[in-house]
Amino acid sequence: MTSTMAKKTVMKLKIKKGDKVRVIAGAYKGTEGEVLEIQREKNRAIVESVNLAKKHAKPTNEQAGGIREINNPIHLSNLMLIDPKSGVPTRVGRRLENGKLVRFAKNSGETIK
Repeated sequence: MTSTMAKKTVMKLKIKKGDKVRVIAGAYKGTEGEVLEIQREKNRAIVESVNLAKKHAKPTNEQAGGIREINNPIHLSNLMLIDPKSGVPTRVGRRLENGKLVRFAKNSGETIK
């Protein structure tokens, strides 16, 4: 197979849209926020109030022009899920519950919705 024909495998992600995460590396280290969007192909996530950039926009019929702040994506390796029980960053595992694979926090053992 040539490089153009090779399939790129996409791994199961430990972080999903709506999760509360903490940034563990980079300029926004220690910042917490909610995941707004996941970009599976790039292994990146958009987290609210993290990795902000200013975008200049011309006015259109739908919106006014000006300078807007947008959330740029951050790599998933720089994020850690917040434990729902204790509120500290935790690793994520998977286990079977009632015939269904669910995520759980490794620190407390609590199931993550």
